This record gives sequence, structure tokens and C-alpha cells, in this order.
Amino acid sequence: MDPQDLEARSAVNSPPSATDRPPAKFGNTGEPARLQKSLKPHWVMSIALGSAVGWGAFVLPVDWMGTAGPLGALLGLAVGGLLMVLIGVSYGFLTRTFPVSGGAFAYTLVGFGRNHAFVCAWFMTLGYTSIVALNASALALLGRRIFPGVVEQGYLYEVAGWGVYLGEVVVASVALLVFAVVNIRGASVSGRFQFVFCVVMVSAVLIILIGVLLSPQGGLSNVDPLFAPETAPVAGVLAIVAIAPWAYIGFDNIPQSAEEFDFPEKKAGRLIIWSLLAAMALYCAMILATASARPWQELLGENRVWATADAVTGSMGITGLIVLCVAVSMGIATGLNGFFVAGSRVLLAMGRAQIVPSAFQYVHPRHGTPYVGILFILAFCLVAPWAGRTALEWIVDMASIGFTFAFLYTCLCAYKAFRWSGQEEPEGIEGSCSSWRKLTAGAGVLVAVAFIALLLAPGSPAQLSTPSMIAMGIWIMVGLVFYLMRYRHSTTVRDEDMDRAVLNRPRPAHMRRGD
Repeated sequence: MDPQDLEARSAVNSPPSATDRPPAKFGNTGEPARLQKSLKPHWVMSIALGSAVGWGAFVLPVDWMGTAGPLGALLGLAVGGLLMVLIGVSYGFLTRTFPVSGGAFAYTLVGFGRNHAFVCAWFMTLGYTSIVALNASALALLGRRIFPGVVEQGYLYEVAGWGVYLGEVVVASVALLVFAVVNIRGASVSGRFQFVFCVVMVSAVLIILIGVLLSPQGGLSNVDPLFAPETAPVAGVLAIVAIAPWAYIGFDNIPQSAEEFDFPEKKAGRLIIWSLLAAMALYCAMILATASARPWQELLGENRVWATADAVTGSMGITGLIVLCVAVSMGIATGLNGFFVAGSRVLLAMGRAQIVPSAFQYVHPRHGTPYVGILFILAFCLVAPWAGRTALEWIVDMASIGFTFAFLYTCLCAYKAFRWSGQEEPEGIEGSCSSWRKLTAGAGVLVAVAFIALLLAPGSPAQLSTPSMIAMGIWIMVGLVFYLMRYRHSTTVRDEDMDRAVLNRPRPAHMRRGD
């Protein structure tokens, strides 16, 4: 965007700069800068789909089959995807009502106040940031398979059984820098890239599935037995269902980018549902392709770097490996790009609310992007590759419980906003008098509680590991310290000012309440 365009924008939409008005703060006439409306519908859906279908769809099918068997893995991911659709309905409604950056943070602020909103956003920020770091490390893992002589150079040390090499640190760091620059350059730039990456990824998955089923070695007969012999079918399916918050988390990147829609916000709900169904189809396609490539039990119990690649290569040869590498590369790239978008928008909303330093609300004077949040995520992620992939996976597993709490808060807020059919529609919540929507929001609450129980309940087939629980305890303590450091300043911000900054409108009267 050139300077003439910037000068033509209104005061509300114009990003701050050193020669412009002072940074927006509460108590003066300045208003927080708003992001430019530049995202097209197919870009937004690509951001969600590409974030949901990351490296895991191409690396983990054998692990999932080892837990539940082919049919158990398919059922688990399908059931988990449909349960996420219930939650997605609430996100779609609230996105239409509050089309601003922040997603679940903004909705929690509306429904339950700033203290609950801080808890929600604290875990969301860690989750988005750690997934960016994990995708960067997945690129290094891919390099270990394709170019082991290059990536596994400069052995440094070992963390939790994972050898750290200078070569993979460099690969991950370069990827992080590239996607940080892409995101700073503008949402339209990252949206275009995301759409192209998604088209390539979906095409590659279709080629793999068709190629495996048509190959002489492949066939549906290889899928037998349908369930893992050592695990009860129900337990295996539940263990896969429990990973749904992690597997499908990218769908909530649509609410995070709502402020930048260049189309009616009412389309958000459909985009969320279609992105979830498309992600579910891609996950199931990769499981079916892997199970059909060769007798799937032959892939278990061996020290394989990438069992999915072994299965596809055995069925389709070097062509299959090339196509699979393209698919996983696109999955990693879309995850890096999409979660840079989501994480920086949460930090932008928190900056507007004064829950974090106000610098996070600034947008780039030329590109109009939340560059401070992008640089913060980059700084965190550049440290992560030095910690080793095993330790990073503990953090991501722990962060999944934070996402389930975000789902819970969002569905509770939607349930609070909805009215039963026939009741008087509250001011500011158009289309809220719908019994089926209120029931769906209530069902979403129950689904979120069930996910939390699966991850935390003792004896659950999907209970978090001890290292992940320790990591969660540490992050909670760090969050408590950070909250106390900001508490005195936060109490000086009036609810009305916080609502105006985050929501760009007053909070609906029937949802006003204190913490």
C-alpha cells in the first residue's frame, strides 16, 4: 500500500506511525488502529483448512492405526470432526456478531469479563505459537528423511532422547523467518500463498489415494484387521477422538481474521463448517491410503523415521515419495502461515485490551499488519528448535487443553447470547432467537467438557503425559505472575473503553457483567 492510499483511509482504519497521531491509548481521543479488509472467502477457508491439516496428516497415520486400527482411526477422526462442527456453529455465530480480531478472547471478554478472557488468551497464545514452532521443526524432520547428510550436520546435544543438530536448527529458523516476513508484508500476501499451498496439498492427497488403490501392491484387503488387536475398539476410537482439538484447531483462524474479511461476516459460519469437513476428508484419505498401501501391521514395531513414507513408497515407488513430500511440505507451510496469522491477531486484541503491553496493538505503518505480535511469535519460535522436538511436543500436547477451554468459553458465550425461539431479540444480537442454535451451543459446551475430561481424567485413554502436565503447571504459574504484573494497570481501564477497543462497539446490554 502506497502513502497516498494510507492518507485516504479514515482515522479509525489508519495504522499509527511515528509521524501520525500518538499510539492509541485509553483516556484520549485516539482509537486503536483497525486492520484492512483484504481477505477473500477462498483465502480465509484456505487459512483454516491449511492450518488444520498440517504435518500430522502425513506423518502420524501409522501411529493412529497402532492405537485404534485403520477403521478405529477413521471413526475417531470422523466423530471428532463432527463434534468440532458443533463447536464451529457457535464460532460462526459469534464471528458474525463480533467481526474483530481475537476470536475466543473477544467472545470470552463479552460473556465472562476480562479475567476469564486473560486465562483463555494466555493458553491460546501459547498454543498458536507452539504449533508454529512445531511446524518449523517438522520441516527439519522432513529434511532428516530426504537429506539426512545435510540436515544431520553439527551435532550439538540431546534433549529428552532427541538429538539436536545445527543443520535442523538452521532449516527451522529460515522457515520461520520467511513466513514472518510474508505475514508482515500483508494479509492479502499470506492469503494468496495459503490458497496456492492448499490447492497443491489437496491435489497431492488425491494423487496418493488414487495411486495407492490402483497400484498392484495396494488395495483395501491390506486394511484388515480393522481395529488394533491389543486395544478395545471403543477405547481406541476414544483415544483418537481426544486428539480432535489438536487435529482441527485451525478452523478458529477464521474468527481470528474476521476483522479483515472483504465479504459479509455471515459467511463465516459456512466457511468454518466446510473447512472442518474438508479437513476431516483429508485426514481420512491419508489414513486410508496408508492402510491400503501394504498390510498396515507390518509398519508397526519398527524403528522407522517416517512409516507413512515407507508405505506409500512401497506401493507407488519414488513417485509416491515425491508426491508425499510435496504434500507434507504444503501442510507444514500452511500451518506456519496460518498460525502466524492467528497468534498475532490474539496478541493484537490483547494489546487493545491493555492486558499485554500496548505495543502489541500497533500495526505496520506501510503494510497494515500486527507486526509486533508477528515478531514476538518469531522470537519465541527461534528459541524452540534448540530445545529439541520431544520437549516441544510436550508443550503442544499441554496447549491442547488450553484450546478446549477456549472452545468451552466460546460455546458458553454463544449459549448466553442465544434466545429461545419466540423470545424478544436482544438489541445488538441479530438473529439470536433460535432454539436450534441455542441447543447446538449447549451441545458444544458438553462436547468441550468431554474433551477436557478425556485429556485430564485419570485412566482416560487420552490422558496427558506427566511431562505435559508439568509443562502446563509451569505455564499457569508464569501466567499468574504476568497477570499480577499487569493487574494494577488493567484495573485503570474501564469496561466501556475495553469493549470499544476490542469489539469496536459496546457490549450487548444483556451480556454486561463484571468478573
